[in-house]
Amino acid sequence: MTSIVDAIKALKADAEFVMSGEPSSEAEYKANVKYVSGADENGTAIFKDSQDFTWAEVSAKKAELQTEYDNNEYQRKRAAEYPAVVDQLDEIYHNGIDGWKTKIKAVKDKYPKS
Repeated sequence: MTSIVDAIKALKADAEFVMSGEPSSEAEYKANVKYVSGADENGTAIFKDSQDFTWAEVSAKKAELQTEYDNNEYQRKRAAEYPAVVDQLDEIYHNGIDGWKTKIKAVKDKYPKS
């Protein structure tokens, strides 16, 4: 699952901002996301009068990231079921590459690429 934070960080990795909640509209974005321009002598954040990105840019990036996340679900499911590397090496040692391939293929077949 992706968030507005993920989208902003994907647009600019070192973006500094403060966010309240998870905005789901342009009005919420404008009201709840404040970008930092620096800090005063006490270290308190100074906020910009404008936003670094428009709602259209952020929401489009969020949708792009969510699509990528959804399209790679099979990878997350496979990773959870693959044996630990140590166990895979043990499988190769005891049953050869073909034995290892059989075990790995079962997981790949269970969770095919979309």
